[in-house]
Amino acid sequence: MEFQDYYKILGVERAATAEQIKTAYRRLARRFHPDVSKEPNAEARFKEMQEAYEVLKDPEKRTAYDQLGSEWKSGQQFRPPPDWGSGFEFSGRPGGAGGRRARATPEEEFAHEGFSDFFSSLFGGGSPFAAAGVRGGRDHHARVDVDLEEAFRGTTRTLELKRPDIKRDGAVELRSHTVRVTIPAGVTDGQLIRLAGQGEPAARGGNAGDLYLEVHIRPHPQFQLDNRNVTLTFAVAPWEAALGSAVTVPTLGGAVEMQIPAGSQSGQKLRLRGRGLPGRPPGDQYVQLKVVLPPANSPQAKALYEEMRTKLNFDPRRT
Repeated sequence: MEFQDYYKILGVERAATAEQIKTAYRRLARRFHPDVSKEPNAEARFKEMQEAYEVLKDPEKRTAYDQLGSEWKSGQQFRPPPDWGSGFEFSGRPGGAGGRRARATPEEEFAHEGFSDFFSSLFGGGSPFAAAGVRGGRDHHARVDVDLEEAFRGTTRTLELKRPDIKRDGAVELRSHTVRVTIPAGVTDGQLIRLAGQGEPAARGGNAGDLYLEVHIRPHPQFQLDNRNVTLTFAVAPWEAALGSAVTVPTLGGAVEMQIPAGSQSGQKLRLRGRGLPGRPPGDQYVQLKVVLPPANSPQAKALYEEMRTKLNFDPRRT
């Protein structure tokens, strides 16, 4: 049995943070997901990534793996010592709260079945890390699309979802069902909303799985979203930027008055604190100024531009 270098599989350093590991996994998952990837051996590569992420995202598993594997390299023959799990303190009781088997995150679409012999020797049956107890139904996941205004104020949605169901003859059919979900104010793009017990029913006792809804916020015609912050490109006249001016600016919560400082430049960003998505702390709104020149489409306008050219002694390329 060969030693698996999970850090090398995900392309991260051994000192990588949990966020760096998650980012690396998501990037590779988009590239190698079997449903969309054109890469050769995409399914095998995806399962390798799933296995690596299953270990490295879990602080207990990662600590044990690091201690055990510090002297090993990828591809070397490996056999764990029989007492390798001693000396670790595990959170909760065996099998997790209530004796229920720990379930994969909703990002994981593959069960532990199919993971390598290396993984099973460390974290499978008989391992101190193995979950025990009644196996419940699997978690399901789906997507819910909301407008930016709905993410700002919150909303309630009734979704019709289609769930694959395996019949007794082995055929697969899609069954529709509806769920009602409350989208909280301040929800962010990619956030997961958990509906407990609305996943797969348990086949032989135990608890049903959960349904995780991944929020996707639709692009907005005015605002650009970055986590909880929003950016608005705001047109101003040259004299408003040069001399300063009080202007009315749209925000997700309604129009507000804002002061443009004298001497402002096109591309400059002004901040409206707390005017982004609600949260703790709330996001901000950034107003990016765009100086728009009036057209020289009349004799009077042309005369004004000529006067500016002769009297202002201005060279925009001087610096």
